[in-house]
Amino acid sequence: MNTFIRFTSRVFALLFMLSASISLNAQCATWNDSPDKEKAENAHVSYRNFVKGTEDFTKLSEEEFNTSFKDWKIVYDIAPAADGQRPFHYIDGREFYRAMGKKATDAAKKKEYNDRLISFYDEELVCYPKNEAFLLGRKANDMFYLQGYSIESIETFEKAMKAGGENTEYIVLAPLGQQLNYYFKTKKIDNKRVRELYDMASKIADANIEKGGDYTQYWEAGKANLDFSVLEFADEIFDCAYFKETLMPKFEENEEDYEVVKYILSKLKGQGCPETDADVQRVQAKYDAIYATLKSEQEVKRREMNPLYDASILMDEGDFAGAIKRYEDAIENAESNEKKAQAYYQIASVQSGKLRKYGAARQNASKAAALNPNWGKPYIMIGDIYARLGSSCGDSYQQRLAVLAAIDKYNKAKRVDGEVTGDANRRIANYRGSMPIRSEAFQRGDNEGDRITVGCGIGEVVTLRF
Repeated sequence: MNTFIRFTSRVFALLFMLSASISLNAQCATWNDSPDKEKAENAHVSYRNFVKGTEDFTKLSEEEFNTSFKDWKIVYDIAPAADGQRPFHYIDGREFYRAMGKKATDAAKKKEYNDRLISFYDEELVCYPKNEAFLLGRKANDMFYLQGYSIESIETFEKAMKAGGENTEYIVLAPLGQQLNYYFKTKKIDNKRVRELYDMASKIADANIEKGGDYTQYWEAGKANLDFSVLEFADEIFDCAYFKETLMPKFEENEEDYEVVKYILSKLKGQGCPETDADVQRVQAKYDAIYATLKSEQEVKRREMNPLYDASILMDEGDFAGAIKRYEDAIENAESNEKKAQAYYQIASVQSGKLRKYGAARQNASKAAALNPNWGKPYIMIGDIYARLGSSCGDSYQQRLAVLAAIDKYNKAKRVDGEVTGDANRRIANYRGSMPIRSEAFQRGDNEGDRITVGCGIGEVVTLRF
């Protein structure tokens, strides 16, 4: 009896291995040795003539789409892996089903098409494994945008980053961040898991930003989106021990640098590290020693000679009026418009963030923008000022008009300076729900497209939209 069972088990195992081998061979079949080689090659050339150079297959006419899909299906059934050198049939299969998914109105059909689209990544990975990192990243991206939030999508992003390292595409950052935010918020993943994936993605992004190149702004925008999603819960995700592990090596390398030591001390205390902690005490002692040195005669002379530096110290001391005065001194002595713009911007920052003098802050931010037209931060600040002025305005309709004025400034910031695109887009997204309401505008006799002057101390003219 036992001998029979062992024999049967071996037979089933052999049959399973044979079945898997046949399935794999069929999945990666080429036309090279196929009896239908000519038919496959003709179908390949025929459908490729329609889709070559077309990124969005929905742009094909109905006749072109049907004809090319029919020929693609013929060659795919015969030789899914083409000639063994080109993964065209998997790539084009995804785009055919992507187009069908976009056009489908039935939810079940749309899901069927999108699921089939995802499966082509797995088939291509089996037959063309050299493109693993790229395919996994694109697969995870499509899983997220076509199928929605899923732990499987997060795991696929992780596989893509592990496989690609610094060669991973920037497209993984934003959707990964959104999912980490959602699943941490709903307690489906813990802070350790979030830290692990955030660190992995951040290191890849930082390395690509440092390298520079054509995609730098996309990496910066992706990193900004990742940070925006994850750092919403920074205090819960990153504890004292984590920050000590991250920051203490930087302290060891820069323990004579006042700004670095000050930042590290502030961060450690802000993350709940107790003052009795040995590392906190070390940093505190070094900060105290450096600060005492800065009070020496040499420090006094340095502050006299360098108004921008003096202003930063006065800011640390809480002397905001004194800091503004020194920034004004810097403007008088500035050698370039760019440096003047920086000083005006700093004055505006103090007036807006510390003194709540929004009118003066707007004027100085506008001066900064005029001196450096390709700098987006002043426009971001003016937009923030408009949003604050609007929020304190008693009239709810005027509050919403103030939001339009703010959004106009954020859009202006993006147009002149690609580096602030991420910041501007986040603000626009946050305020979009506070734009004017159509019914409320109509009650006042205002119509879409009207040019309206905003109150609340803003005075900008905006185009009414809802």
